[in-house]
Parts: sequence; C-alpha cells; structure tokens
Amino acid sequence: MKKFNILKSIPANLSMINVDTDMIIPKQFLKTIKRNGLGKSLFFEMRYDEKGNKIDSFVLNSEPYNHSSILLTGKNFGCGSSREHAPWALLDFGIKCIISPSFADIFYNNCFKNGMLPIVLNQKKIDQLIEYSKRKENIEINLERQEIKFGNNKIEFDVDAFKKKCLLEGLDDISLSLEKSKKISSFESKSKKNRPWIG
Repeated sequence: MKKFNILKSIPANLSMINVDTDMIIPKQFLKTIKRNGLGKSLFFEMRYDEKGNKIDSFVLNSEPYNHSSILLTGKNFGCGSSREHAPWALLDFGIKCIISPSFADIFYNNCFKNGMLPIVLNQKKIDQLIEYSKRKENIEINLERQEIKFGNNKIEFDVDAFKKKCLLEGLDDISLSLEKSKKISSFESKSKKNRPWIG
C-alpha cells in the first residue's frame, strides 16, 4: 500500500447524499478480484448514457475535475452493501481522499485498509470547500498535521491515531501481520516443541 502524507488536488464536488456502493460500482462489475481496471466503471450509471457515451454534465467527466484526487460528497457516503470493490474503483480512478459529513462504517474502514483517506467534516466546512472548488485551484491535505489548506484558509480534521499511522507508513492488514512475523515464527517454534502431536 502506498504511503499517504500530503495530497494536492483540485477537489471535485459530488454533493449527493446516501451514495451507496452500487452507485459507486454497480454489481455487474464485481466479477473480478483485481484492484485495477475498475476506475472506468466508477459511478457507471451516472457517468455514461445508455449508449456508453460519457455524460458531460457529470462532474468527474469534465475538466479539470476528471483528474481530481479529492472528492467532496454528501452525508452517508458508501452506504449499502459492504463490497470492497467500491474503494478499489475510487482509487483506480485516482480518488485518494473523500470528504463527507458522514460515512457508512464498513466503507469508512475499507478506505483506510486500501490507502484512501476519508475525512469527516461538518457541512459548513464542506460548503467552504465546495465554494473554493469552483475556482479550480488545488487544495492541500496534510495528514501528518491533520489539516486542509485552501487559499489563505485552513481546516483541521480528526483521524484515529492507529489508522493515521497505517496510512503514513503504507501499512495494510498484510503488512501489519508481516511486522509480527518474528513473533509468529517464535510462537510456532515453541508450540511445536511443547505440543509435537499437533504437527
């Protein structure tokens, strides 16, 4: 997993509430277990018409927001089924940070496990960022300092200390397990000596 520290991007505004995981990545694209290639199908039913042509009015289809790494959203983002393909699709598209008044719990945790930063802010602060996004200028997210800079303004945000550490160091669940590989090997060696019948 890539390390996350400072992210600069023009934020894209998708201020819809209750965006569920089927809207993020529809069920017909869940046949793969690969994490790459899903970005083209992100928000499929909102991004494309019935003939498969891009809908120009959708924010992620228009310049410069189609290159955004930061997504501003409405409350309860990522609700619905617990499919991990949702953060995979967002990441593959290039989204590395989502800012919302609230997230569905499973989606929220899946973001951290996949190297994406979900930030919870109140609507008033998000409205400030939405207004700034119209200027088509970068904002800066500094995870170490837990702050968002835009123009001459700064917004601080909260994040769980352990989740922050994992993002800063690029640690996913496998990496965390490998960090304890010596202790695991030691335990297994002792176990074999003390309980040889287990094998």
